[in-house]
Amino acid sequence: MLVPIVALSCLFVCWLFVNLPRRRSDGSLVRSAHPYRRMIPYLMPGRNESIVLYEDYADAVQLESYLARLREAGDVEADVTHCLVAAVAQSLAANPELNRFVVGKRLYQRDAATVTFSMKRKRLDRAAKLAAVKVRLSGTESFEQICRVINERVGTERSQAVTFVDKELGLLTRLPRPVLSIGLRLLRWLDYHNLAPAGFIDKDSFYASAFIANLGSLGMNAGYHHLYEYGTCPLFMTVGRIEERPWVVDGQLVVRRVLPIRWSYDERVDDGLTAKLGMDAVRERLENPERYFGGAGEAMLGSCRPAA
Repeated sequence: MLVPIVALSCLFVCWLFVNLPRRRSDGSLVRSAHPYRRMIPYLMPGRNESIVLYEDYADAVQLESYLARLREAGDVEADVTHCLVAAVAQSLAANPELNRFVVGKRLYQRDAATVTFSMKRKRLDRAAKLAAVKVRLSGTESFEQICRVINERVGTERSQAVTFVDKELGLLTRLPRPVLSIGLRLLRWLDYHNLAPAGFIDKDSFYASAFIANLGSLGMNAGYHHLYEYGTCPLFMTVGRIEERPWVVDGQLVVRRVLPIRWSYDERVDDGLTAKLGMDAVRERLENPERYFGGAGEAMLGSCRPAA
C-alpha cells in the first residue's frame, strides 16, 4: 500500500514542477520564440557568459544646448540622467523585443519598461551611500512627467526617509551568514519557478528592463559593466563625461563634444539587429532631444515621440 502512495506522490510532484506558473508578475512567457532562441538559455545559463559589449558615441551639442534652454526656461529640473532615462524608456517602447528577460531558462516579455539608475545619496560625497532608483515608465509620458517622477524619487533617496531598500538590507544584514545564504538560495529558487512575490519584484531595483550608470556626473569616463546574475536586468548602460573628440561632419573632420556610451547586453534576449535598433534609437534621441522630448515651454508637455 505504501509503494503506490509514494509513486503517486512522486508523480504529483513531477506534475507540479512541469506545470509551475509560466506567467510572472512582471512578464509573460514568449511562446512564439524560435526553437534556437529557446535553446540558448540551456547552452548559456548565465547572463555574463551571454554578454555582448558595445561602444557608442552620441553627438552632445544639441543635448547640452537643450538642457541649457530648459534651465533658462525653468520648466523643470533636468540633466543628462533625465535624458538617458527618457531615451531608454522610449527605445524600449519602440522596440519591445528588447524589453525581455530570461529566468528559469525561459524567455519572458516584460509587462512594462522599468529603468533603474544609480546615484549618490549626497552629491560628490565619497562616503555617501549609493542608491539605485527604479522608475516604471510606459514610454508615452512627456519628458516633463518623466523628470518629475525622477526628481521625486531622487528627493526621497536624498532625504532622511528610510526607504524600502534601507529596511530590507537592514534586516537581511542582521541575519547570520548561513541563514542569509539559505534565504537567498530560496529566493532564487522561487524566482526560477515564478513564485517570487510580486511586491518584492516590483520594488527590487535589479528586476528592471535596463540599468543606467551616469559616471559622467562624477567626472568619470565610461566603462563596461557586468550584468547582474541576480534579478532580471539584461541591459546595462554606462555613460561617461561629455568630452571633445574628432568627429566627421559633412565629410569634414572637426572637434565635437560627444557623449561616450558603453552597453552590456544579454544576447539571449534577442538577436543583434534588435540590440542595434534599440541602441540606435537611444542615440537618436540624445542627439535630437527637442524632436523626441519636446522643446522648453509648451512643446515639452507633449507626449514622447515613437521611434522613427
